[in-house]
Amino acid sequence: MSHSDFKLSKGKIRLAALPVKTALLESREAYEKRLHALQMELLRIQQTYFHEKRRAIMVFEGWDAAGKGGAIRRITELLDPRGVKVWPIGAPGPAEQGKHYLYRFWTRLPEPGTFALFDRSWYGRVLVERVEGFASRPEWKRAYEEINQFEHMLIVDGVRIIKIFLHIDQGEQLERFRERLTNPYKRWKLTEEDLRNRDRWDDYVTAIEDMFDRTSTEEAPWHAVPANSKWYARLQALEVINAALRDGVVVTPPPIDPKVQRAAAEMLGVHLPGIGAGPT
Repeated sequence: MSHSDFKLSKGKIRLAALPVKTALLESREAYEKRLHALQMELLRIQQTYFHEKRRAIMVFEGWDAAGKGGAIRRITELLDPRGVKVWPIGAPGPAEQGKHYLYRFWTRLPEPGTFALFDRSWYGRVLVERVEGFASRPEWKRAYEEINQFEHMLIVDGVRIIKIFLHIDQGEQLERFRERLTNPYKRWKLTEEDLRNRDRWDDYVTAIEDMFDRTSTEEAPWHAVPANSKWYARLQALEVINAALRDGVVVTPPPIDPKVQRAAAEMLGVHLPGIGAGPT
């Protein structure tokens, strides 16, 4: 299967067209109420995926200081930690550099019944590696097809893949950089790489939009989320994830084992409709 065989999602995503300064929430109370409801919904979905041995991958990309970590924290806050793994992705280590760039992601795929969240991902090949020259032009141009093949193999094997890109404008990024610099508890987040990347904003816009055009497929589309408002971005990310994970899945509690139910009825004196306490 070649790149041309993948059905790309309809409509091109253009960063300049995203309404980053809209969709503000009226109050913290409204935000927290909606956040809790979405988190509880995701918990129920997680339980269904666990019982049915389903797998899901959530990919987070976005600008430096766009709020990926904060969004991931809210997404995982109420989940059973035994069933979710967050993978922060940085530069490959020495042992990984001698292998195909997708190798380290194959080793981090979710087990049956679990979620895997990637804070940055295999898309680094067509973003930072492309822009900063860590990958040659033939390497990053070839990567679009490799990534589509990689995701297709996972999807036909039953894995759900949700891809989210958090977008902020340059003004908002500058304000967040300033906050990190002046807040002693956030200074560690600001790096020379962040500042260097900002100087190449236009190059990154080109790379990001090429990524959308070449890898937003019908089976694994990109969701670009306006993120100048952190509250809005977190809620929207949860909305997207919940909708994608629920699609075609009946989210209901599994039936209890009749033997366990009978034993509990006998021991605890609780008689549920249709199930007796067993022979006396």
